[in-house]
Amino acid sequence: MKLIKLLANLGYGSRKEVQAMIRSGWVKDAHGQVIKDGAAVTHEEVRFREEPIDPPAPLTIILNKPDGFTCSTEDPGETIYDLLPERFAHRKPGLNSIGRLDKDTTGLLLMTDDGKLLHRIIHPKHGCLKVYHATLDRPLEGHEAEQFASGTFQLKGDSKPLLPAPLEVLGDMEALVTLHEGRYHQVRRMFAAVGNHVVTLKRVSLGGLKLPSDLEEGAWRVLTSGELDQVFG
Repeated sequence: MKLIKLLANLGYGSRKEVQAMIRSGWVKDAHGQVIKDGAAVTHEEVRFREEPIDPPAPLTIILNKPDGFTCSTEDPGETIYDLLPERFAHRKPGLNSIGRLDKDTTGLLLMTDDGKLLHRIIHPKHGCLKVYHATLDRPLEGHEAEQFASGTFQLKGDSKPLLPAPLEVLGDMEALVTLHEGRYHQVRRMFAAVGNHVVTLKRVSLGGLKLPSDLEEGAWRVLTSGELDQVFG
């Protein structure tokens, strides 16, 4: 791929803007030598303003979503895209979240420009379980685990019961909930249906992938191939 098209597809600017950047000497190789358009270089060799350029497509990243950010650019207020470099908004193909987290839900969120991967993860037949850590307004009463796991528990307004959702009690007002599906505000509605209220909700794992302990809230990084395998592991 030509250098101008490569950088434009990565969101560094329009083709005209990238061409001007190249002529201004902003694009160099790993040895600090200015690269001219048409030069034969590998992706790994290219530097933009002394920094390695972003990974090519397909790209998947892991984000530790903070409270108060939505997953859609159509919603008002701050979005998860505001947590990424501005140029990512201009990548071709663009990044999309794999599923969504509510505005007031935090934790593990994957984003990808790989449509096949996105559909593979969200399709129910692949069984990518989602685990949420919930803190509650009132103490658990002891009957919730049986109700959530029954397979007959139906929420108001739904046309069919929920799939069994195992509940692991961590404390009087703290628990882990494992979902096999992703209905609207599901965890919050489940606890509301048994007379409780979710104070905080955090996704801590997706499939076999756990939220890295060293990934700070609001931070992101490229997902490794090994971590991607864990999603389906």
